[in-house]
Amino acid sequence: MTGFLLAISFAGLLNLLPLRKGTPPLRHSGTGCHHEPQIHSRTYPDIGALAFGQRGRLIVAVFMYLELYLVAVDFLILEGDNLEKLFPAASFRLGALKVSGKQGFVLAATLVVLPTTWFSSLSVLAYVAAGGALASVVLIAAILWVGVFNGVGFHERGRLVHWAGIPSAMSLYSFCFSGHAVFPMIYQGMKDKKRFPMVLFICFTVSTLSYGFMGIIGYLMYGDALKSQVTLNLPSGKVSSKIAIYTTLVNPLTKYALVVTPIAEALETTLGVGKSRLLRVLVRTALVVGTAVVALAVPFFGDVVALTGALLSCTATMLLPCLCYLRVRAKVIRPSQKMYWMETAVCSAIVVVGAAIVVLGTYSSVKQIVRSL
Repeated sequence: MTGFLLAISFAGLLNLLPLRKGTPPLRHSGTGCHHEPQIHSRTYPDIGALAFGQRGRLIVAVFMYLELYLVAVDFLILEGDNLEKLFPAASFRLGALKVSGKQGFVLAATLVVLPTTWFSSLSVLAYVAAGGALASVVLIAAILWVGVFNGVGFHERGRLVHWAGIPSAMSLYSFCFSGHAVFPMIYQGMKDKKRFPMVLFICFTVSTLSYGFMGIIGYLMYGDALKSQVTLNLPSGKVSSKIAIYTTLVNPLTKYALVVTPIAEALETTLGVGKSRLLRVLVRTALVVGTAVVALAVPFFGDVVALTGALLSCTATMLLPCLCYLRVRAKVIRPSQKMYWMETAVCSAIVVVGAAIVVLGTYSSVKQIVRSL
């Protein structure tokens, strides 16, 4: 349900805010609407500025880009965990320095994704990301195969509700809908921008159903023994298990560049190096190296994902879209329609729920990380 509400909220926001340069927003009146020049909104921080001024721009930028940064970190941790599952006895040497298998795999994944971040064309990244969507379908099919044909079954029960784990569960679920800072960039890269609201709605619908389905079958297959990544539970040696793990490895590799690009573009604009190919490559390389360092320092996938979901993803996907939408809407629409008050009630409810998840989820995930260090 969260996905549907977010899709509606953000699609409504994009209808109010122009992301195409040169098109002013609409100001509604009692008999219709007319144009009034405003800030040209091309990124999510621009929307924050339009809603709350420069302070809003800063707050939105911090949450959006830090969220994407930690998502990129989570991708590298995910690569290390699954490669270690495939090759548990692996280890590496860098001169006199011995590197564990997981750390070596994180470094290897970093080298693989690094060249993909150098592309400035969104059309190239779109083809790469399409491969990730296909990998997700293959992953679900492979895990279903393990449950049906490899003797695992769907018979585990365990505890249906673990109340102490609700904050972490909600944090993880919020993480699944992370990446809002990418939306304006995707919108700008679309040939037919009118289709964006429908594309957004379809993506959220498919994602919501996929996440829910994977959660249910994972619980039925492994119960309380289910790990932070279901691929770590799969039986070793089975072809279907290897297919699931390999597709899990492909997915982050195809999405990493798309997640990092908004951060890189913001840094390039701030540093004024957008016109220099060499300097852009150096900025993006430094950004990727930074994510690798964090992934090596805090290699706890479940806990890092929970923290990202609670503090950043939940704020970026539940609080900021609703707050910005309500603020901007108040500037352009008079509160005279019944739908106006209904939207206000729905957005307010999302903000309340989101604030609760941020507080409880952040506390729970930070406590788990401190215990694991």
